[in-house]
Amino acid sequence: MNLKRQSLLALCLSIAAQIGNAQDAAPVNLEQIRKTAADFEHGRTVKQDYHQAFDMYCKAALQGDAESAYSIGFMYFNGRGVTRSIPLASHWFKQAAEHGDTHAQQMLSRFGDATQSEDPACQPPAPEPEVKLVADPNPNRERVEAWVKEIAPIYSIDPQLIMAVIQAESAFNPSALSGKNAQGLMQLIPATAERFGVKDSWNPIQNIKGGTAYLHWLLRHFEGKVDLVLAAYNAGEGAVERYQGIPPYQETRNYVKQILAAYQKPTHPVPPQELQKNLVIEQKT
Repeated sequence: MNLKRQSLLALCLSIAAQIGNAQDAAPVNLEQIRKTAADFEHGRTVKQDYHQAFDMYCKAALQGDAESAYSIGFMYFNGRGVTRSIPLASHWFKQAAEHGDTHAQQMLSRFGDATQSEDPACQPPAPEPEVKLVADPNPNRERVEAWVKEIAPIYSIDPQLIMAVIQAESAFNPSALSGKNAQGLMQLIPATAERFGVKDSWNPIQNIKGGTAYLHWLLRHFEGKVDLVLAAYNAGEGAVERYQGIPPYQETRNYVKQILAAYQKPTHPVPPQELQKNLVIEQKT
């Protein structure tokens, strides 16, 4: 895979993350999405991929980009990577024309009387279901396990891995505090808590959410290699990268060995970047 293609694929992942987390991300660069889609459509610097082009045009068009809507219409009009359909082409030309695209207006003038059809292949994403959890400041192990089973699927992580980390980090003590100011069930230091949006590390659900978000990131970063993920959770990803493996720290090696003895899975499926649901945390009164 050449560098240009790697950059474009990285851009695709970045764009997907922005759109999938629109409330938290910076404004999406629709022009960049459209240009990258065009590269895939025409095979410029990357292998031609109509499916990828359509998907990216769709994302931009749903955000109001007229040129992307026109491009989808053109694909349907000419059967480029999709089944030729004048009704679907007309639908997208109309969307583009309503946003001021003159080429789309010209196309509509040629067959404006054609019956338009909604496109089932390009629809706004359905709202994600919410998971509501009520935080208890003094949970027992059973309560913590129940929370983990709700949170783990959101991040596509095996709940057994999270439970093993909690056992090693705090032995299920939500008030645990280390000499390095690591806090709570998953022993988040302030920098890690801030990095993953945890406002209150002493809130046990927020703490689990932050620790699980970090595991999610590490599993993606280290391609599902559990020993490296655990070493990085303990010593930091920089140390693992510096030593190109588990750092020669006795504490870290014992930590990895302890958790693997409980978890017994050397690899974990690499989780997708997109989260599965929204998590709403409520404080118990």
